Amino acid sequence: MKLSRRKFLHLAAAAAALPAVSRLARAQAYPTRPVRIVVGFAAGGSTDIGARVIGQWLHERLGQPFVIENRPGAGTNVATESVVRAPPDGYTLLMVGPSSAVNATLYDKLNFVFLRDIAPVASLIRQPQIMLANPSVTAQTVPELIAYAKANPGKITMASAGVGSAGHLVGELFKLMAGVDFVHVPYRGIKTVQSSPGKFSLVGQTLEATPKLSILVQDRPTRSSPVHGTLPGHLRG
Repeated sequence: MKLSRRKFLHLAAAAAALPAVSRLARAQAYPTRPVRIVVGFAAGGSTDIGARVIGQWLHERLGQPFVIENRPGAGTNVATESVVRAPPDGYTLLMVGPSSAVNATLYDKLNFVFLRDIAPVASLIRQPQIMLANPSVTAQTVPELIAYAKANPGKITMASAGVGSAGHLVGELFKLMAGVDFVHVPYRGIKTVQSSPGKFSLVGQTLEATPKLSILVQDRPTRSSPVHGTLPGHLRG
């Protein structure tokens, strides 16, 4: 049987496309079983809540459960390593936050290389960092807090969601810029610091969790829940 050049090229192109079509068909069938979303913080914080919201959204659209698995510890490194060691089949996902980006420089020895071993899928959340204070703190504004901290070095504790978390790094940056000394106390997720969900840097004279935490504002005479405050001019970039 003698094939024309045009027919041969058509057949060759079809044969070359078969593997790609097969991969596309498999991708379109995903997921065929439940998917895990691993979170490096305890349940109740903003990272956990974000994972649960997107997990429910994916479940409704893709028809398979997206199960949230909380694995706090070591500034999210425990969660990251568990995902790195899982089969690379798309059924174990990692909820990534700022901690994951900084751990490569914060920790001397890790059993993974984040940029090499984790592949990005989508950007999900943007969130501000807010300074909260226990009502027992005498300072009513950010400048008052700075003045109090300078007069009482080492007497104010700064809680965060963990070593390397965004709250921790923002708190350390604030210390450097304001020239104050806070004692950092890392927790396994912000839910263990306060009863209200959210990933915040908490500054207070006590670390007791309380349902009523105040936001320190700079341009109001007293603290209040709306976020209208800004840093003093000499601290803004």
